[in-house]
Amino acid sequence: MMRLWDHWVEEALQKLQQLQLVGSLRPIHLHSAPALEAQKPIEDDFNVFDELQPWDRSAVQVQITEATFQKWVHDIPSSGEDDGTQSFKKLLLFSTNDYLGLGSHPTIGKAAAKVALEHGMGPRSSALICGYTDYHRLLESCLADLKEKEDCLLCPTGFAANTSLMVALGSIGTLLAAGKTPLPDEKIAIFSDALNHASIIDGIRIADKQKSVQIFVYRHCDMNHLDALLSSCKIMKKVVVTDSVFSMDGDVAPMVELVKLRKEHDFLLVIDDAHGTLIFGKNGGGVAEEFNCERDVDICVGTLSKAVGCQGGFIACSKKWKQLIQSRGRSFIFSTSTPVPIAAAAHAALIVARKETWRRRAIWNRVEDFHALTGIPIKSPIVSLVVGSEEKALQASQSLLKYGFHVTAIRPPSVPPNSCRLRVTLSAMHTRHDIEKLVDALSRCINFQELM
Repeated sequence: MMRLWDHWVEEALQKLQQLQLVGSLRPIHLHSAPALEAQKPIEDDFNVFDELQPWDRSAVQVQITEATFQKWVHDIPSSGEDDGTQSFKKLLLFSTNDYLGLGSHPTIGKAAAKVALEHGMGPRSSALICGYTDYHRLLESCLADLKEKEDCLLCPTGFAANTSLMVALGSIGTLLAAGKTPLPDEKIAIFSDALNHASIIDGIRIADKQKSVQIFVYRHCDMNHLDALLSSCKIMKKVVVTDSVFSMDGDVAPMVELVKLRKEHDFLLVIDDAHGTLIFGKNGGGVAEEFNCERDVDICVGTLSKAVGCQGGFIACSKKWKQLIQSRGRSFIFSTSTPVPIAAAAHAALIVARKETWRRRAIWNRVEDFHALTGIPIKSPIVSLVVGSEEKALQASQSLLKYGFHVTAIRPPSVPPNSCRLRVTLSAMHTRHDIEKLVDALSRCINFQELM
């Protein structure tokens, strides 16, 4: 049976068609051979490995100049300038979002280089003009398969993906009100977790400027509060949007409870799986796969700049939703499309991640190692060590720097005042010995008992 949201999206698209405002993606074919023939041998040509390789360590081993080191230690603001010194400090990186280390994989680099040599950066324009190619289409299809969705829309960044989606959602209210300001009960009710990413918050704020949405913020992961807000809301068109893994806290959205509420209230469920994609689920499908609820998630937003190790964002959804977003999502419409070499690299990364399953096992082994060594319960590779004041967070970060660890202090506006923290991110490229050294250094500047 067609859900109400399917009907509303169909109706909104009909309005756009009447106004001749439906945006179209028309792929330019850059492959020298027909697309299908050219794509068949691609996966077979990719070199994959069954264990950690020497180059993998470059994903977590970095160096900074002595000048940058001194500025960081003494908390001196920097605009990125260096003094040209050849003296460097080597650091072990515990702040990267490249969870699987794919950003340094030679197969992915070769995929980007090959396409760059053949096609340069590709057509430089927005996707709706001439920036959409068969490489973008291939990547979209691969992402749709990964997320168990009918289709997918590539965006220049994960931030742009969320803002495009929120603006497109808001446009439904205006379109169905025949271009007028919707009446209160004709608006879109958007229910957002209090700790959602800034891109979701900013997207909702932009949609609010259209005067077509009503915003409700529920307490972080509080399903009782969300249920109460949903029950008291008289607006029919309801949307619940949440991070799947919260970027500053590392906890996971209560998917089972959200699915239960969706069945009760018939809302549109949107998740931002930026930190879950390729990490959670048997096949790396993300948090929805982990909880076996892909069918209950209506729209899945994601990024290519974290576990995929590249750059860009995407929205996995139905074909009708894709058509609506590409027609009304301003951040998508007015941005230049992803360079073709990056699209090729991201496609290669998805293939490598699917074949090198040891990477996903390795990162969860590091999560278990950190828990075993500290006693701190963690749900993801993001470890949030809340110390309180900015001064405490800065001092702890500077102490870790002296011990050879790159761990940044997270302060307002990223987090509320007096909840400053060290945000440690674990990688499949870390070893058990790396975790042991980090924990030893952490124990010298914070009290683990106070964090439990």
